[in-house]
Amino acid sequence: MKKLLLGNEAIARGVYEAGATVSTAYPGTPSTEITENIAKYDEIYSEWAPNEKVALEVAIGASFAGARATCAMKHVGLNVAADPLFTASYTGVNGGLVVFVADDPGMHSSQNEQDTRIIARAAKIPVIEPSDSKECRDYTKEAFRISEEFDTPVIVRLTTRISHSQGIVELEERENYELKPYVKNAAKYVMMPAMAKKRHVFVEERMAGLRDYSDNSSLNRIEWGNKKIGVITAGIAYQYAKEVFGDASYLKLGMVYPVPEKLIKEFASQVDILYVIEELEPFIENQCRLMGLKVTGKDKLPVIGEYSTDLIREKLFGEAKEKLNDIEDQAPARPPVLCAGCPHRATYYVLKKLKLTVSGDIGCYTLGALAPLESVDTCVCMGASVGVALGMEKARGKEQSKKTVAVIGDSTFIHSGITGLIDMVYNKGTGTVIILDNSITGMTGHQDNPTTGFTIKGEPTKQVDLLKLCKAIGVERVKVCDPFNLKEFEQIVKEEIEQEELSVIIAQRPCALLKSVKFGPILQINQDKCTKCRMCMRLGCPAIVDRGDRIEINPTQCVGCDLCPKVCRFDAIEKAGGQND
Repeated sequence: MKKLLLGNEAIARGVYEAGATVSTAYPGTPSTEITENIAKYDEIYSEWAPNEKVALEVAIGASFAGARATCAMKHVGLNVAADPLFTASYTGVNGGLVVFVADDPGMHSSQNEQDTRIIARAAKIPVIEPSDSKECRDYTKEAFRISEEFDTPVIVRLTTRISHSQGIVELEERENYELKPYVKNAAKYVMMPAMAKKRHVFVEERMAGLRDYSDNSSLNRIEWGNKKIGVITAGIAYQYAKEVFGDASYLKLGMVYPVPEKLIKEFASQVDILYVIEELEPFIENQCRLMGLKVTGKDKLPVIGEYSTDLIREKLFGEAKEKLNDIEDQAPARPPVLCAGCPHRATYYVLKKLKLTVSGDIGCYTLGALAPLESVDTCVCMGASVGVALGMEKARGKEQSKKTVAVIGDSTFIHSGITGLIDMVYNKGTGTVIILDNSITGMTGHQDNPTTGFTIKGEPTKQVDLLKLCKAIGVERVKVCDPFNLKEFEQIVKEEIEQEELSVIIAQRPCALLKSVKFGPILQINQDKCTKCRMCMRLGCPAIVDRGDRIEINPTQCVGCDLCPKVCRFDAIEKAGGQND
């Protein structure tokens, strides 16, 4: 049977067909759908872990126990998982271990651009990179075989366009993979210095074997065409190159680390001009240059952002595409905003009103940095808000802590905010941390987490109590409040920032998009009462529209959350069906 699958769905199918037993992840765009789809197969144990480090450690444990195991994350998640990853390179595997890492060229939903191939090279772990959905499935299955043959974790590198593009995949039956026996072997699995020194020797020998494998693997193939032009490429860049260069010759790399040096030299020797087309870093290109090959690549193509056929044509051949009807020039800018009814809107309204410095974090609430809320001052990485706030206090004195608060989502707090809060307790911080508890992992599409009480399969489980957790690690002042109770919330913030000790405020209100959330009737503005003071516009709600001569509420956007009436001093905002204009 053939199906049209996203790259991420095809990865999940490959995991199933390979007979895998355990799958772990922390959600992160563009990788999230991998594990969401794996969870649909009852034969595979799947979980959302608190963070990528824990997720990979669980997958490593399953591999040691003899199972085929996977772990999925986005590129910045690999930074979090780097500690176990680098050591797992030394221990090797028992059952196959495959790590799916989705890079995000163009930063559609990320705080940086990062090339996974460079981290893999540092860890001495092979990388294979599919270029369409069919290869996503096929390469996943091959990755397990490589992992077990060479006793190594394997990284399958994806990018946003591969993860989220669809292609035809012919489904196959699930392999009847039997768990390998677990044999106690401290020399292999216990990485004390004496053992690690010997395992490093093994890793170098393994790399030599992988180089030979890469030269002979069907993952790397030459497609001969016109030999005047030769193109070395991989992943989504292969699709772009085929469209740009037409009947040229191609060396399509499926294994991008280690690169097949003999195959590259053979290919290069038979073409007149050699191009390397790859997104982000000149990873393959630099390898070619080290081999003494003359190539054209990043000397003309950017290391920033996504590629496209138009970009490649323009940068390499000066063929700028004529813009007959440029939508981008005509359409007004539409920056992302917090959804109508978002619980974070009230929090940021209060923080801006109080003119506080806000140390922010990763999540949809990072949008609080944008106008008109303009509350968030910093955003570094998952969990950083707490440490940054403490650092500001220690740098500028305790008075700074009365002007600074850290904001962090419930899922992000579980991910890596807890240790930051412990640091504040231990090192006598006196600032205020606001946990934005919207009862879900919002930014990546409503995944459950340890604070929601449900597993990835929707099964009830133990629910982390944030109040008890904060108390348990030594925070004596913990307040819980619905931020939509504006007056109460503002009063609590004022009180807590004046304290001479650390405090936590749990701003507790569920995401407006959750199916369980029910609001009242939609709202409208009574034009007879409205003075056009535009106080309601300060909320940044997409449902409230300034028409110039009047302020309106768009009934197709309004969810009836009832926040805007609380900032209107003239009682001009009322339920639809009430007094009309």
